[in-house]
Amino acid sequence: MVVILLFHYIPLLGNVTAFQDYQPFLGISGSAWNGFENFEVIVNGDPAFLNALRNTLLISFIQIVLVFPIPVALALLLNSLLSERIKRLVQSVLYLPHFMSWVIVVALFQNMLGAGGLLNTWLRDQGHGTFDIIGNPDLFAMLITSQVVWKDAGWAMILFLAALSRIDAQLYEAASVDGAGRMRQTWHVTLPGIKGVIVLLLILRLSDALTVGFEQIILQQQAVGLEGSEVLDTYVYNHGVLGGEWGVAAAVGLVKGLVAVVLVLGANKIAHIFGERGVYQS
Repeated sequence: MVVILLFHYIPLLGNVTAFQDYQPFLGISGSAWNGFENFEVIVNGDPAFLNALRNTLLISFIQIVLVFPIPVALALLLNSLLSERIKRLVQSVLYLPHFMSWVIVVALFQNMLGAGGLLNTWLRDQGHGTFDIIGNPDLFAMLITSQVVWKDAGWAMILFLAALSRIDAQLYEAASVDGAGRMRQTWHVTLPGIKGVIVLLLILRLSDALTVGFEQIILQQQAVGLEGSEVLDTYVYNHGVLGGEWGVAAAVGLVKGLVAVVLVLGANKIAHIFGERGVYQS
């Protein structure tokens, strides 16, 4: 509770800089108030902000649609293995990348898919043309999505495996007696058994819908360019820390946080409508 108070709730007071012409050397108390002037980049549709918003929504949509179901599928496939030894081995291989830093992950992908990477080197040796994957803005969203899948899908799978272990084995036996095959058991027993966990994690994922990986993207932004890689988090960094527009950056961050709250509340309400517990009970 002390850690959450110090590093989460007290820093929220810094959001007042969204309504100031904030200057670090003057501090919050010495900076002039300018009302809603910092929010003009949002209201008036600043091109740089709109580009960051567009990229954020695109990447977030791709990751929710493609990345979120993958740990569920991996858990179902792994749970179907009969050998416990093979199951533990596969599980260890899948979740080990989670412990690598984004610096290492990005470096691995660059060495594999970069202009001088393993793939293009092999293509040149075979007399074929090369593919500009790392520096191609059109492929950037899919590139970072594949990195997220490789790094974190195995780790997220653990939660679903834990939920699968709680399903009563007698339900499978009863379904088998009734003539249900593997697919029908999965549809009528397995998925309903983990539906609550799926809904809960989906709601939590929606709370981070506008957060698509600052460290991962900033490491690759120079190679791709701002047009294809700028997202809200990097916009706040580039305009606030590097550009000195502290108030504008704080305003964008504040709006981003408020949107996340609305998404969580809305998704939780929908979960209640469909009979699920969600994040909290109303």
